[in-house]
Amino acid sequence: MLVDSPPEQRAETAPAPPTRRAVRVLGLFISVALLLLVALASIAIGAKSLPLGDVWHGLFHDTGTYADIVVDDRISRTVLGLLAGAALGLSGAVLQALTRNPLADPGLLGINAGASAAVVTAITYFGVTSLSGYVWFAFAGAAVVGALVWFLGGSRGATPVRLALAGTAISAALYGYLQAVMITDDAALSKMRFWTVGSLASATGSTITQVAPFLAVGTVVSLLLARPLNAVAMGDDTARALGANLNRTRALAMLSATVLCGAATAACGPIVFVGLMVPHVVRSFTGPDLRWILPYATILSPVLLLGADVLGRLIARPAELQVGIVTAVLGGPVFIFLVRRRRTAQL
Repeated sequence: MLVDSPPEQRAETAPAPPTRRAVRVLGLFISVALLLLVALASIAIGAKSLPLGDVWHGLFHDTGTYADIVVDDRISRTVLGLLAGAALGLSGAVLQALTRNPLADPGLLGINAGASAAVVTAITYFGVTSLSGYVWFAFAGAAVVGALVWFLGGSRGATPVRLALAGTAISAALYGYLQAVMITDDAALSKMRFWTVGSLASATGSTITQVAPFLAVGTVVSLLLARPLNAVAMGDDTARALGANLNRTRALAMLSATVLCGAATAACGPIVFVGLMVPHVVRSFTGPDLRWILPYATILSPVLLLGADVLGRLIARPAELQVGIVTAVLGGPVFIFLVRRRRTAQL
């Protein structure tokens, strides 16, 4: 006859429920696996349909046409998508923490507008036509606008509201300038049309090499800011009580977000909604702790960007739909949903 164990013994022998930390770590591994799958899909799937065997031979054996398509085009495109996606998601998460606005994105502080205006200027007035030429103009434009927003927002006395207002005002002025130049210069309009929608199609090894150091520095600085930004998110008084240096944290956050978003925009053009959607979705299952939000956003943002790029190649074959258009189409309804859900939660 079997006798049940006492409740105390059953409690001791029962497996302990997984801790929240363990679940988060497991989630990171799952996210990495998902990222690898999407990256493989980006290499295997293109606007030009190739059997998987040809992709394999082009990747490891062939030195002809298939190698040109797979190695030179698809791998460069995939690597740039990984880097740019991580940069956009990470910069969005940092800016949401900095402005204490979960619906903020890199465009809020005028960084995209600064890069776009600089590229228009380079094409129209300096005759720059190659991607490798105007990458540096785009990065410089983003950096100048980031510094200007920081100065107009009060520099050492900057607050989230001042930064957002300064970024919005500068964005409006720069987009007005951009539209005026493009309307009056047909050549600039023709050359800018492809870049302004946001695309990975022009990815080259040279472009990746140029922007990779900036992305690496911006990523390291952003991840190191997780603890100070956690304190800043609690409010200025609480942050000071916890020993956080508000001015230094905000300055470094602005710098890292500008470097990340500026480099990604320089290489791919202004791609919207990635920096908004992914950090917001990540926050829904990690909670407000940036020590988890930032790594998750770094991994899952390229999943969204590369996934949108693959989708754009599939739905418009034998042509392709640029990734900036796909993310905008997907992001619009998601943004409306997030705003409505946030409004409902506040009622």
